[in-house]
Amino acid sequence: MEKKSVFTKLSKYSTLMLIGALLILTVSGCQASMEPIDSETAGVFNHFVIYPFSFAIKFLAGIFSGNYGLSIIFMTLLLRSALMPLMMKQYKTQQFTREKMAVIQPEMNELKEKFKDKKSTEDKQNMQKEMMELYQKHNFNPITSMGCLPMLIQFPILIGFYYAIMRTPEIAQHNFLWFNLGVSDMILPFVAAGVYFIQFRVSQMGMDSAQQKQMAMLGYITPVIMGVFSFSVAAALPLYWTIGGVFLIFQTLLFKWMYREKQPALKTAVDTD
Repeated sequence: MEKKSVFTKLSKYSTLMLIGALLILTVSGCQASMEPIDSETAGVFNHFVIYPFSFAIKFLAGIFSGNYGLSIIFMTLLLRSALMPLMMKQYKTQQFTREKMAVIQPEMNELKEKFKDKKSTEDKQNMQKEMMELYQKHNFNPITSMGCLPMLIQFPILIGFYYAIMRTPEIAQHNFLWFNLGVSDMILPFVAAGVYFIQFRVSQMGMDSAQQKQMAMLGYITPVIMGVFSFSVAAALPLYWTIGGVFLIFQTLLFKWMYREKQPALKTAVDTD
């Protein structure tokens, strides 16, 4: 039977949390206020996150001669660029974690084999104790090594921009390329889903088959959910998702190129950040 580490189990829970977060984001439009937002709208998140994004979208549209499509594209690129250091930190942490687990795994398998036929409560406690000693020996924390903190920091920012698009009525009054920003489009959902599927495949480059299998659920479900949801929302949103996805593709390729020959130095880089 295939042996699975505690880290693998935790990573699976992390994947489920990511899927849950995506579901919350995509269905929240039906539950949260979609009223137009302005400087007088009550609420801390409205006032300090959503409204500033809405104001920025309108300000940039003015610079682009009223072109809200270009404003959304520019804001998306600006926002993703600002978040790139967090993404870089997360990527370095994940790379270091994969390397560390490759070192720990043989000893972990020996430990599992040792306690394979021992089912008592005391044996389970001893196994957990030896597992923790193994982690301490290698200076490894399976929780913090998942690199979830950067994602948690980004999430409110991305949600705020999402709602800024939804709650800025001026956007719906403008056309961009072949579509109206305020009306659902029949082509953009396929583009958005395709971009995020490509991003998922790019993110798998260099991973072994076990890691690819572990991430398969998230990688295939995300584009499908995004594509289906895009059919029922204003085209401004799949435009935002498409541009964000294209940025992530180039960002992922950049990170992989930057760290492909720097793997031994990742531990130092992670510890000193």
